[in-house]
Amino acid sequence: MFRISSIFLSLALLSSIANAKLITEEVSYNSGNTNMNGYIAYDDSIKGKRPGILVVHEWWGHNDYSRTRTEMLAKLGYTAIAIDMYGDGKTANHPKGAKALAMGAKKDMSIAEDRFNAALTVLKGHKSVNSEQVSAIGYCFGGGIVLDMLRRGLEIDLAGIFHGGLKTNNPAKIGSLNGTKVMVFNGADDSSIKIDHIQDFVAEMTSAKANLTLVNYPNTVHAFTNPEATKLGEKFNFSNLAYNQEADKDSWKKFTNALNELY
Repeated sequence: MFRISSIFLSLALLSSIANAKLITEEVSYNSGNTNMNGYIAYDDSIKGKRPGILVVHEWWGHNDYSRTRTEMLAKLGYTAIAIDMYGDGKTANHPKGAKALAMGAKKDMSIAEDRFNAALTVLKGHKSVNSEQVSAIGYCFGGGIVLDMLRRGLEIDLAGIFHGGLKTNNPAKIGSLNGTKVMVFNGADDSSIKIDHIQDFVAEMTSAKANLTLVNYPNTVHAFTNPEATKLGEKFNFSNLAYNQEADKDSWKKFTNALNELY
């Protein structure tokens, strides 16, 4: 099922943004023998428990970008955690290093699942979170991770995939997503996402009975939500990396409207 929400933020939500009292917390947790570094943000002026959102980083690792998205979600009234999929908060500043970290994290998906679930446990156990209301977003590498977790049985309310990899050798089982809302925001000119990847993904989500929204932004390449993408593309001579403000704002609006509709 395909649907693009057109619901606007309510006046109550806008008021909560204006009165937000942002609290941030550095958290350390373990997955097996590996130390993981997380970053939690929430609005302390809101009384009672609220939905929790996991934020999964790009292939650069748990850096300021994923933390910024975490804070943006907190200002909207959610508790969000920027998670660590590499361990010890590792980050890369060159594509070669980023690729090595990403490939290493996905080499054994059972380890990746343990790391994701360790962060999920931290989020669900936070004093401000309603553990029955959890969603997740991922960017690039992180978008692929969120999809892989859904394929492995993760049960969440909404998955937001921003310029994430769609290809898989282990598709979701028939009927397994049972209406889970999946929103994919893709650059139509992203050379890393082939048309057959999209076609196969749509077929997979249809078979798995996901509630799928897929938005393809014209004249848009990879990493379009990251304001640093254009600079990085120029630095490393990657024409497929560029920020697109219009697509960034529109995808964020569509995703947060869907969150508001759910919660």
